[in-house]
Amino acid sequence: MKNVFLIIFSAFIIIPGYSQIEYPYPLPNKQQLAWQEAELGVVFHYDLHVFDGKRYGQGNNRISPFPDYQLFNPENLDTDQWVKAAKDAGAKFAILTATHETGFALYQSEVNPYCLKAVKWRDGKGDVIRDFVNSCRKYGLKPGIYIGIRWDSFFGVHNFKVNGEGEFQLKRQEYYNKMVEGMVTELCTNYGELFEIWFDGGADHPDNGAPDVLPIVKQYQPNCLFYHNLQLAEARWGGSESGTVPYPCWATFPNFYSHAGDTHKEHIELLKHGDPNGKYWMPAMSDAPLRGINGRHEWFWEPGDEENIYPLASLVDMYYKSVGRNSTLILGLTPNPQGLMPQGDVLRLKEFGDEINARFSVPIASVSGEGDEIILKLSKKQAVNHIIIQEDIKLGERVREYKVEALSGGKWQLLCKGKSIGNKRIQQFNPVRTNKLKLTITGSVSSPVIKSFNTYFIENP
Repeated sequence: MKNVFLIIFSAFIIIPGYSQIEYPYPLPNKQQLAWQEAELGVVFHYDLHVFDGKRYGQGNNRISPFPDYQLFNPENLDTDQWVKAAKDAGAKFAILTATHETGFALYQSEVNPYCLKAVKWRDGKGDVIRDFVNSCRKYGLKPGIYIGIRWDSFFGVHNFKVNGEGEFQLKRQEYYNKMVEGMVTELCTNYGELFEIWFDGGADHPDNGAPDVLPIVKQYQPNCLFYHNLQLAEARWGGSESGTVPYPCWATFPNFYSHAGDTHKEHIELLKHGDPNGKYWMPAMSDAPLRGINGRHEWFWEPGDEENIYPLASLVDMYYKSVGRNSTLILGLTPNPQGLMPQGDVLRLKEFGDEINARFSVPIASVSGEGDEIILKLSKKQAVNHIIIQEDIKLGERVREYKVEALSGGKWQLLCKGKSIGNKRIQQFNPVRTNKLKLTITGSVSSPVIKSFNTYFIENP
């Protein structure tokens, strides 16, 4: 197996403030650490079929070339507005589909003729990726790019394979692979430092005849999270598109790519929960489209979906069950044919960001520490009903079990308990009046290092 980039899981590492220690368990690399600490991001889906006024049909879209690519005409394109909406939601990074299943590229490509050079919009000189990246940097979000190479209805590609037989197929496959590798090189070299490269449906393996993309990303974007192919996954899908993961959710995994388990059911369970004894650091992503209720689940803008935006309460619940369970939440956003985020979506994103900020930006009390017991002292006796615990994950996931108690009536009262903590664990419990909380680590693989232990009181949670 060539070009395999493995995550080292046992090494001597020196970290400022800590002595040299051998870690017999996985540690995140710098791009994984940044990705987890970001906690919330968005992905903007944009493609030709946004402009045809019809419902999106994925199956047909993967096999039928789009009939008229000149429909692409976002007259009021404003990526500043897109990114500002994401920032208002609390997102720390944003991703845009450079290509999706039509094969159409939203930038000025020298290797793929099916791109913005071919349309009349902006006289063939438009570059949505360039606008998007500039907007991200303007508003302080880290830009990422989503690349669809598994399906391409224009070039007749399905599951990485170009249609055809014999020598005809081999030559066309060779051309497609070279084109894709050229596109990945363009995207990795023309737009500055990227936060994440997301290959839609993975990127297979060059030994299977697929494009050889991993070395390109590692050469030109060494600080970028790679997600993913059969050689490497620096993150994993969390097993559903609900924006949530079940608990516990460990950041470690048994394989160096996100495929494990003898059956489909076992594979999905591993994606959802991870494996506390896994040899590889591979944190979970929770993704969901913002327009996802009333039986809808739309990653692209479609007419008549304005009533299908998740209500605020659902988004808050999603946050608790993703970020609050050691997973990174990515919301799918849908710019419209005019090139704008719809106003209802923009307002809901701001409501969401404001609500999370109101709940968790200022704790009643906070402490950090190392060891099996940490005491959190409040300035006075008062009601609390939430805690947030964070491990210092650059040192790995050390905690295996814990409990939180409050001093009440002269006795320690159990409030909550759990298993994984990782980057962030949010728990809610019935209100209790206290001036002292205690976190006890009842199981660990090494001395626990708690980055923060915070408590809050939230009205009508």
